[in-house]
Amino acid sequence: MPKIVGNVEFHTGGPGAPDNLRDVIVGFINDAEKRLDIAVQEIDNFDIAKAIVDARQRKVRVRIITELDYLRETRRRDEPFEPGGPLEPNRTILSAILRSATSVYADLNPNIFHQKFIIRDDRSLLTGSTNFTDTGTSENLNHVVVVHDPDVTKEYRNEFKEIREGSFGRFDRHKTTPRDLMVGSMPVKVLFAPDHNPEMEFMKQISKARRRIDFAIFTFSKSSGIDDALAQAKRAGIDIKGVLDAKQANQTWAAKKPLQEAGVQLHLVKKQRGLNKLHHKLMVIDDEVVIAGSFNYTGPANVVNDENIIIFGDRDTASVRARAAQTKLGVFAREEIDRIVDEFGVPTTPPPSRRSRSRS
Repeated sequence: MPKIVGNVEFHTGGPGAPDNLRDVIVGFINDAEKRLDIAVQEIDNFDIAKAIVDARQRKVRVRIITELDYLRETRRRDEPFEPGGPLEPNRTILSAILRSATSVYADLNPNIFHQKFIIRDDRSLLTGSTNFTDTGTSENLNHVVVVHDPDVTKEYRNEFKEIREGSFGRFDRHKTTPRDLMVGSMPVKVLFAPDHNPEMEFMKQISKARRRIDFAIFTFSKSSGIDDALAQAKRAGIDIKGVLDAKQANQTWAAKKPLQEAGVQLHLVKKQRGLNKLHHKLMVIDDEVVIAGSFNYTGPANVVNDENIIIFGDRDTASVRARAAQTKLGVFAREEIDRIVDEFGVPTTPPPSRRSRSRS
């Protein structure tokens, strides 16, 4: 079951998690009455696609933006009119969606279009870490958040408009400043990459930690400044625990080693039966601030990709009601990170210290 705090729902999916993210996404789409704006990297799940087509059939206005790389082949096929290949479900789904007279834009960003959000009837938002795929909704560890608030949806609606106009990165003509919002009693903030430089927001939030930081992240590279901020927090006495996807963490460009050297407690999740990958982009600070969304902790995510983060809670708030609401959400998200560590995590072995290496 999701954690519901006022107008915010937090769903976690994948092996052992309480929610079926496919059903969450389908249910969200099915409740549309007038309008759906969908921005997502990939769609290959037929149940989600069917819900989109059904919405269009009942005269809901549907607009979609997606990533072209999941629709085209990288090499020319000898017989292009013959179906086949691993991307054929994506192309079949796109054909059905186009036949429903749905507006579809693709690949307006020459880098990676990495968004994962739906705006419904300008009143509700769905976002998170999962793509609308079979593996994303069932075999990967992911999250989805749903927010019922017109001010939050307005932020995403403005972003959707910019993307459709081809406005992103250095081509952005609609610079906006992130606003501090309130959803019920909970402070909420929305940022988009590359417009708002989310990396700096992560570093600011990390600097406010007083006790602990927990994170679960698919890709964490040394090209981001987030590893430096976590290392500094660890040296300042903050308890930090992170869980990483093993395949990504063992790349030469990954931040695993510098984090280990700083004393950060790290666990790796390996591919295994029923579990494809850890795909979260999730950080919890002091059980009170949750940073969710599509943003991996990498340099490209910050400066060239289309991304979003949504922050629930404010470590500096003096409101008793706000502290109570954000703590309910924060504890739930952190306990999911703990569950992943307990059920799937393999502790990493810290590298030898510089002093011990010099003696050998």
